[in-house]
Amino acid sequence: MIRLKFIIALWLSFTAISSVTGEDGYALWLRYHKIENKTIRKKYASQIKSLVILNKGEVANTAAKELSKGLSSMLDTKVESQMSLGKGSGKIIVGTVENAAITQAINKNKTGEIKNEGYAIFSLDKNIYIAATDEKGLLYGAFHFLRTVHSGADISKLNLLENPKLKVRILNHWDNMDRTIERGYAGFSIFNWHQLPDYIDPRYEDYARANASIGINATVVTNVNANYLVFRPDYMDKFAALADIFRPYGIKLYLTARFSSPIELGGLKTADPLDPAVQQWWNEKTKEIYKRIPDFGGFLVKANSEGQPGPQEYNRTHADGANMLADAVAPFGGIVMWRAFVYSNEEPVDRAKQAYNEFVPLDGKFRKNVLVQVKNGPIDFQPREPIHPLFGAMPKTPVMMEFQITKEYLGQGTHLVGLSKMYEEVLKADTYVKGKGSLVAKVIDGSLDNQELTGMAGVANIGNERNWTSNLFAQADWYAFGRLAWDPYMESKTIFQEWAGLTFDNAEVQKTAILFLENSHEWCVKYMTPLGLHHIMAANHHYGPGPWVSRMSRADWTSVYYHKADSVAVGFDRSVTGTNALEQYSPEFAAQYASADKTDLKFLLWFHHVPWNQKLSTGKTLWEEMCEEYNRGVQGVSSMVTDWNKLKGKVDEERFQQVAMHLKIQEDEAKWWRDACLSYFKTFSRQAIPAHLPQPEHDLKYYQDLNYPYSPGIRPRW
Repeated sequence: MIRLKFIIALWLSFTAISSVTGEDGYALWLRYHKIENKTIRKKYASQIKSLVILNKGEVANTAAKELSKGLSSMLDTKVESQMSLGKGSGKIIVGTVENAAITQAINKNKTGEIKNEGYAIFSLDKNIYIAATDEKGLLYGAFHFLRTVHSGADISKLNLLENPKLKVRILNHWDNMDRTIERGYAGFSIFNWHQLPDYIDPRYEDYARANASIGINATVVTNVNANYLVFRPDYMDKFAALADIFRPYGIKLYLTARFSSPIELGGLKTADPLDPAVQQWWNEKTKEIYKRIPDFGGFLVKANSEGQPGPQEYNRTHADGANMLADAVAPFGGIVMWRAFVYSNEEPVDRAKQAYNEFVPLDGKFRKNVLVQVKNGPIDFQPREPIHPLFGAMPKTPVMMEFQITKEYLGQGTHLVGLSKMYEEVLKADTYVKGKGSLVAKVIDGSLDNQELTGMAGVANIGNERNWTSNLFAQADWYAFGRLAWDPYMESKTIFQEWAGLTFDNAEVQKTAILFLENSHEWCVKYMTPLGLHHIMAANHHYGPGPWVSRMSRADWTSVYYHKADSVAVGFDRSVTGTNALEQYSPEFAAQYASADKTDLKFLLWFHHVPWNQKLSTGKTLWEEMCEEYNRGVQGVSSMVTDWNKLKGKVDEERFQQVAMHLKIQEDEAKWWRDACLSYFKTFSRQAIPAHLPQPEHDLKYYQDLNYPYSPGIRPRW
């Protein structure tokens, strides 16, 4: 009897573990749970009786597999795919325009133009069509239809047309060959180079599937601080194995190219891009890659930045270097993405001006298959930055966006920060380069300057932790990047609603999740870098506050370089009385920030050196407002802690605890940021923190002495 009880208890424990791990976050937004509302499920079952796939390619087969799996799971009944159209209604008919039945349906429905990788989903004669010009469009349409069914929407009158507004929608991994990830906070790299190409982790396919589901069509799987080993034959075999897995999901593989590879791997004495031997080395290496990977996308390059080798070592320009590689991949349809994150060895007056100064003179000198990849702001992925001045400044050159999904400066692996709001703020910012309405989104989608080649890159936030991103809500940032890369005009609220609906089943949990994602970025900015403060994090690992950082090998790596606090004022003067960085923007844009009195408070200290006792539009002095802002950020996080704890029992226990524990860490660290920064800045303002606000728990020295040598994501030093 005792033995029987033990067996039953053991079985129950395994059942409990199984049910919990089923909701550990691994499934991301692709959970495909059974629709609990019986009425809706029954209605769908009557409308979806069979699945007809008219194409036979490997990407179309993936679309068929996803539709069959997703619909069968959500409707709790087997939905098989078939190749024959047959007669009758209640079919999901999937095919490209080369099929007569699809063309006839499109004409009858009067569907607009379906472009490359785009799709139409429409109801016609009691059937539903997913139509496209190519098989990638079928796959993206399949995922869209599955999202629609999951939402419980009416599918009897569908009439959707979706075309991607950007051609290259690429995830940038900063993964190193030893599986560490620079600025990675979710474990080690998912790519096991030691075991590839012979051992294929099933996670590789799950990764490709997740990316395809949100429209990502490309990936570069190694760090921009590149390693020449990627071009060694045995490593190219490893990349080829990954490319074979990604291909059925419509994803192209790209590689980061170390500019000095002809020396380090090829044995040449130079990497001068105008040297015929160097050009020949790259041409031959490129042919070797395409022999293994016929659909290889091309190269991503970081050069002459942070110690990386580049063409300037040979008195050549960025265009010279990019064009050499572009010529190598051009015969195969490849492209080069050349990063504009550069700053010279000579310390500048204002680092924010350097990329503009180096690249604008090169406008129109790059090959047609070169994209200049520009970070959203002119410094380095700060919690908030004004838009980069290069957007709109190079009308003859395709310029692509680079966002950071991993939270190097936004709480790293623990803080809940909805990045879509930040992305949206940047994309909808007006450059005014061609008058009002010259949005950043119009620059990168090519519509402002009639550019054909377009793209958006996102620095990946995933690792080998079971739920991919460590913080469950960080999955929303990956999701948001994909959706905005497809359509940079999308509203964040729509994205948050989609993700929350796909991730949680309970309506109250969904509502709370949306609230968190809508407000958390603003709260993070307030408890880290309010009023336009920037680059005041700790050195090297960038974990936690460090406004006192002053001893680095370069002045522009320190915090004091950026905030310039003294006994009178604080902030970086980028107006005409300072570095005049505003001159790099259009006159209309610059006019918004030319005067401290008229500058939006969120960028005040970015553009101006403001007296501590200066009265602001809020009626408070700068010092008082800074203290209030830091506290508002903490209060925002505390409200998330309270609101999430109310949801216990309304979301599965494992994911509930994941979020609850991370929110507690975030609350503690928000207080740390507030107390450390105000303790430091009050030594300059020479004023007390207002009595009605919380006071720091420790003195300044305590915060300055905190030390975290093994924080994750530190850049390797070799």
